[in-house]
Amino acid sequence: MESSEKGLLEIDGSFGEGGGQILRTGLAVSAVAKRALKIHHIRAARRNPGLQPQHLKAAESLAQITRARVEGLRIGSDTVTFAPQEIIPGEYRFEIGTAGSVTLLLQALLPPLVFSSGRSRVTLVGGTHVPWSPPFHYLKEVFLPTLRLMGIGIEVELSRWGWYPKGGGVVDVKIEPNSDVKPLSLTHRGRLKKIRGLSAISNLPGHVAHRQRDYALRRIARDTSATVEIEILQDAPAIGQGSFLFLVAESENGVAGFSSLGRRGKPAEEVAKEAVECLEEYLGSDGCVDPFLADQLVPFMGLAQADFSFTTTRITEHLLTNLWVVQQFFNLNVLTSGKKGGPGRIELRFLKKPRNL
Repeated sequence: MESSEKGLLEIDGSFGEGGGQILRTGLAVSAVAKRALKIHHIRAARRNPGLQPQHLKAAESLAQITRARVEGLRIGSDTVTFAPQEIIPGEYRFEIGTAGSVTLLLQALLPPLVFSSGRSRVTLVGGTHVPWSPPFHYLKEVFLPTLRLMGIGIEVELSRWGWYPKGGGVVDVKIEPNSDVKPLSLTHRGRLKKIRGLSAISNLPGHVAHRQRDYALRRIARDTSATVEIEILQDAPAIGQGSFLFLVAESENGVAGFSSLGRRGKPAEEVAKEAVECLEEYLGSDGCVDPFLADQLVPFMGLAQADFSFTTTRITEHLLTNLWVVQQFFNLNVLTSGKKGGPGRIELRFLKKPRNL
């Protein structure tokens, strides 16, 4: 299988974090760079290695919007070859099935649609607030506002929530194309201005949402004098049941987000405690970018072909893995100050200006 632009690039899918992130990031960057990609040893260290339904849907969706020639798209496959042809903007609808994560699929779809030649509208059906993935509200309140600082315009609307295990959430996305992304420096977050949040439930007793909020307010008040406002949503439209607490820290130079999900047998106070502890970790450090935002920004930073820098409260394996994947495509120097698991500073410097994407 030949590439439309350069020779085939091969990536070891077991590197670093070794999960589905390498597949999503690799295919997304491949689509924009117009370089054929072969990923082998996909999720090799996982209990259920190879492609699972969530990963298969991401690859199939990317193949659809790029008219890619693909090999290895089947459940359990440990090798995928992907040769993108042309990014086709337009209107799309992707149904992930049950509670597969909408936001993880969007992580793969957004880079090529942003760097396309026209506007796109995408409807996604699946899990919007599910374990092991960013919730919809993180996407809307933290990730997309940060992309706007880079000149990237994306709007999202949640018309139905999708909880684990039933899913069925519906998200509509509007994407404005922009191949001239602005450089960004997020190294000093400045003064904490406000903490706000949302305590939401679907098809559960109303006291659950109130207990989540009340615990969070009491705990946060012990640690900061900043203004704190947490809204209650007792009837989030959904097929299944679920509870959710989301906290946003607004500073002078950025936003950070932290969340927790409820489950059967988990007290509302425990749900709140998990989100608050993540917030406390962030506030106790000088980093500007939270650990979740850090790795999600990397593909856009690499594709922008510009220099970027940011500080983060925690250098994660996901961040280091995404940096490594982007480096496989571009002549990019990554300077890392700090150790994995601790706070640090990341700088991306292009050693040579790549071709226009």
